[in-house]
Amino acid sequence: DLFEDYRVLGGFKIPLNLTNTEYMVVFENLKRRLDKKYLASRRSFREINQFEVSKIQTYEFKQALKYPFNEVASVRLTTGLRYDKNITLSTEAISLVTPTINDYYGNLKLEYIYDNARKKGLNILDGTRLKVWGEFNHQLDKKKTDFFVLGADIRHYQKIHRTFVWASRLATSTSFGNQKLLYYLGGVDNWLFSKYDNSVIPSATQGYEFQTIATPMRGFIQNARNGNSFAILNNELRFPVVKYFSKKPIKSNFLENLMIIGFSDIGTAWTGTNPYDTENSFNTTIVSGANYEIILKNQKEPIAYGYGFGARSKLFGYYVRFDMAWGIDDHILLKPVKYISLSLDF
Repeated sequence: DLFEDYRVLGGFKIPLNLTNTEYMVVFENLKRRLDKKYLASRRSFREINQFEVSKIQTYEFKQALKYPFNEVASVRLTTGLRYDKNITLSTEAISLVTPTINDYYGNLKLEYIYDNARKKGLNILDGTRLKVWGEFNHQLDKKKTDFFVLGADIRHYQKIHRTFVWASRLATSTSFGNQKLLYYLGGVDNWLFSKYDNSVIPSATQGYEFQTIATPMRGFIQNARNGNSFAILNNELRFPVVKYFSKKPIKSNFLENLMIIGFSDIGTAWTGTNPYDTENSFNTTIVSGANYEIILKNQKEPIAYGYGFGARSKLFGYYVRFDMAWGIDDHILLKPVKYISLSLDF
C-alpha cells in the first residue's frame, strides 16, 4: 500500500524472568483527514511488598482520533477502557484465600499539538514543539473516583551555529478530584540503576491512585519532592563534537552522534495551592527506631536546582546518555549524582 492508508503495528516485551511481560497491537486508518487509531495491550508484572506478593494484569483498549489543522498543528481525542486484575499469590494460608481484586476504569483525553521542529540530526532540532492537554479518569465500578489532569509541555530548539543548539523545555501538570495523580520529582527518564529517596513520605490524605515520575530533575534521585502538581524548567546546550567540525560524511555511528552537553534544571512538586504551603510532605521528616518515632517539621525551600554536564551517543543501536549533576537543595550544594539512561531529547 504505497499510500499507507492502513497500518498495523505490534510489539512485545518478555524479560528474562518471564514475570513482567507486555503485548501490544495497533491498527491505524489514515485514509481520510480524520486519522483513527485503535490500540489493545496487555501488561503483567509482579509486585512484592512486606506482607504479600501480587501479580497485576492490566488490559487496555484505546481509540484515538486526530484532526490536523495544517502540517504542524492538530487536535487529538483519545478514549479508553482499562481493566486491572490484582491477584494475591499464595505464600501462606492467609494469602491463599485472599480474593482477587478487579478494577475497571474509563478515560477521556483531549490534546492540542503544535510541532514545527525540523530535524538536523539525532537529538538536534530547530523549532518549537508544544502540547497542552486535559484528561478525565473514572473508576467505573466505584463512586467518587473521578480525577482530572491538566498539563502543558513546551520545548524550543534554537540554533546557535550550524549543529550547535540551545534546547529549552517548560513542563507543568496538576491533578485534582476525588482521586489524584502523584508526581515524584527527580532523576531522568529510563534511568538505569535508578535510586529512590524514602525519607520524603507522600501525603496520606490526598487520595493518590496513580503515580508517575516528573523528569528530568538532575542532581537529585527520585522523590526529592512529591505532590499532585509539578513544574520544571530545563535548559541544555547541545554540541555534537565530531559532526560540528566534519565536512565529510562520518562512517562511524558512534562518532556521528557523539554529543557533549551542559545543562541546568529548576523544578518543584507540591501538594495544595502552592509550593510554599507548610503542609507539603517534604517539610516533614520522620525518624523512627525500635521503640520511638520522631516527626520533625520545618520549612524547606521547595524549589530545587541542578546543573552539570553530560555526553550522548548511539551505542549498539541504543541512544545512551551519561550525565553528572550537582543539586542545590534548600540552598545546600549536594554531592554529584551520576546517571546512565536510554532516551532521546530531555
